[in-house]
Amino acid sequence: MDSVRLPAFIVLCSISVLSLASDKWSGFLCCNLRTDGEWVTDINYQETGKHLIPAGTPVTVNGYGRYRVKVFLENKKQEIGNDYSRDLPMDEFAKRYIVSEDPTLKIRAFPQNVQDAIHQAKIMLGMSREQVLMSVGYPVLSENPHVEDKVWRFWLFSHSEFRVRFDDAGRVIKVDGDEDTVDKVLAE
Repeated sequence: MDSVRLPAFIVLCSISVLSLASDKWSGFLCCNLRTDGEWVTDINYQETGKHLIPAGTPVTVNGYGRYRVKVFLENKKQEIGNDYSRDLPMDEFAKRYIVSEDPTLKIRAFPQNVQDAIHQAKIMLGMSREQVLMSVGYPVLSENPHVEDKVWRFWLFSHSEFRVRFDDAGRVIKVDGDEDTVDKVLAE
């Protein structure tokens, strides 16, 4: 390799090493998410074979794949799939779900009934947007381009849509959908 190309090669190698190092970072789950033990999807379906991973669970990002964040979560390798929010760049998507501050500290400051609802992945009338996010995750970007909107669409299962309606102050005023779905997501 000639002396002119060698410095460029060293610079490129250094950039590659730096980008690999920046792909690995740690934080906490922003919200309750469901996994089958290998895959977490941003739609957060409550499907058979999935279990809830609580908000605040420690997580380490190990890198990125095609529409997925490779993580170490629950003492094993898993992936968080960007299945319905693909307009977000992957690093922004990752930082949406993996936050630097442990949300359990905020959750502990909420009234006990709100804490209980969040721990059960349920929604209560009067909850703030932040509390809804902690409880059931983000609404998928493809259906909810703006988190400031007054209605968020979610799905409990592929055919069980529910909508969370907010007032002007950003508090839940109604959860609607079919009766069975609303019964499963609305806390008493």
